[in-house]
Amino acid sequence: MSSSSSSPSVTTDAETLKRNRILSSKLYFDIPIFKLPLIYSPDYDISFLGIEKLHPFDSSKWGRICQFLSSDGFLDKNCIVEPLEASKEDLLVVHSESYLKSLQSSPNVSIIIEVPPVALFPNCLVQRKVLYPFRKQVGGTILAAKLAKERGWAINVGGGFHHCSADEGGGFCAYADISLCIHYAFVQLNISRVMIIDLDAHQGNGHEKDFSSDSRVYILDMFNPGIYPRDYEARRFIDQKVEVVSGTTTNEYLKKLDEALEVAGHTFDPELVIYNAGTDILEGDPLGRLKISPDGIAARDEKTFRFARSRNIPIVMLTSGGYMKSSARVIANSVENLSRKGLINMGRSPVKI
Repeated sequence: MSSSSSSPSVTTDAETLKRNRILSSKLYFDIPIFKLPLIYSPDYDISFLGIEKLHPFDSSKWGRICQFLSSDGFLDKNCIVEPLEASKEDLLVVHSESYLKSLQSSPNVSIIIEVPPVALFPNCLVQRKVLYPFRKQVGGTILAAKLAKERGWAINVGGGFHHCSADEGGGFCAYADISLCIHYAFVQLNISRVMIIDLDAHQGNGHEKDFSSDSRVYILDMFNPGIYPRDYEARRFIDQKVEVVSGTTTNEYLKKLDEALEVAGHTFDPELVIYNAGTDILEGDPLGRLKISPDGIAARDEKTFRFARSRNIPIVMLTSGGYMKSSARVIANSVENLSRKGLINMGRSPVKI
């Protein structure tokens, strides 16, 4: 909380400016009914002279997910929704001018995305090859809330940059798409209660800091406490903390998730769920250090969607982290399972719920 030097009028002016930026944004637009609430753009995928391979993240994961869904007959590529790029004015809804200016320094960006050689490239190239794909994914996350409100669910095949807060990036996260999505939903969708269910292996310290004193947002974060970011300050802002230590297996994980969702359902009544569905919990992931099977990830996603859909709460899914080449196939299989169980409608006849 700011000191008494910040007058109520200054706070009101800032809120008015934020609201006006949201209302004048082009990121919300009408989607034809034949389109699915599945959001992706080829611009999501990062290709930067092979340098992207220096980070363990599969920067072509997003496109490969859609390719699997298409080749399996679950997705007509003409039905994919392509978002707009988030502009500077859009990003200023959450981010400070000083933070956005810091991204004009290639060394700063290299630290955030954890690829040191990026520091040596002209920033115009870094903007085009790295930050532009991220800004497209931010646009996708923001639009996903509108689609979820209209259709009951939406999946952004990207996003989930949960380590980035208003004033600080890190962990391959340059923009706070989750925080932005929620602020847009507050204004544009007349929503006042949002639950973040963050099931990425890493703690979602970015959104935790952004909503540290906002009772409209309830955060359930299930993470490995022994890995990055070890942000103990941000942990104080988690409403429901569930720690899963290195080596946790599928059955143990799913049991903890069942218990956590039951508690969350009795504690908070959201109008929107943001589900950060990182696949770095997968066994063998070099960063997550958990031992969840591919079928376990499908069960996790099914449980989370069932939690929201059975309560008629719109749900947005973001793919977030996942540092194995197999993640794209695992995510596609999980989305197909959601379709078969009737928890999402991909234009195919569901088998059962």
